[in-house]
Amino acid sequence: MRKKGQLVMLLGAIVCISAAAIFSEGQGAKPASAGVVSTAFERPLLVLDAGHGGADGGCVAADGTPEKGINLSILQTMRDTAAVMGYDVICTRESDVSIHDEGVTGLSKQKKSDMDNRLAIINKYENAVALSIHQNQFTDPKFCGAQMFYSQKSEATHALAEAVKGRIVSTLQPENKRETKPVGDELFLLDNAKCPMIMAECGFLSNEGEAQQLESPVYQKHMALTLFFGVNDYIYGQ
Repeated sequence: MRKKGQLVMLLGAIVCISAAAIFSEGQGAKPASAGVVSTAFERPLLVLDAGHGGADGGCVAADGTPEKGINLSILQTMRDTAAVMGYDVICTRESDVSIHDEGVTGLSKQKKSDMDNRLAIINKYENAVALSIHQNQFTDPKFCGAQMFYSQKSEATHALAEAVKGRIVSTLQPENKRETKPVGDELFLLDNAKCPMIMAECGFLSNEGEAQQLESPVYQKHMALTLFFGVNDYIYGQ
């Protein structure tokens, strides 16, 4: 209950900051969100990627709910939270679409084109931190819990993964024992990203209890806030 209370307080603080920003703009003053990060420093840049989209639904829960909508919902809350907290935010997609090239046909070719275009967006911003949002699935339904994946090419990505995992455990899933996992070229975006980037598997849709949580809009917001503050911990070294 205490951890849930912390998340409610964080969400309330964000709402208050948003209201203050709107009020300040209405008075002709500088938006409050611009003061969250000191003007002596560049605003941090966060690139968010929602896995799957369009005809590619990703993995599917037992009740038929596809992964793609959960990923997108979490991204949208992260995007809005990060913007309020003084970040510049870039999203590879903000609606349920595939961003494959026009004229590409066939799901496998569309998925490849979509991946190439998402990577091109991510790699425009070498000074960014990037996070790709996904849901997990396994043949054995007993497995549950969020897990972070990072490129074994970079210590920075390992540190980012550990920071986000730390927030997951301290705030949302205190029983989570899953280790952050290094990956190679099997995860295309992580292997080819030029900036520190991780993939957050937020939970297992193959686990009935966790799937019910992940399908809840309230839990999606809790997950989004937890992921954001993990990224924030990494950027500010807390």
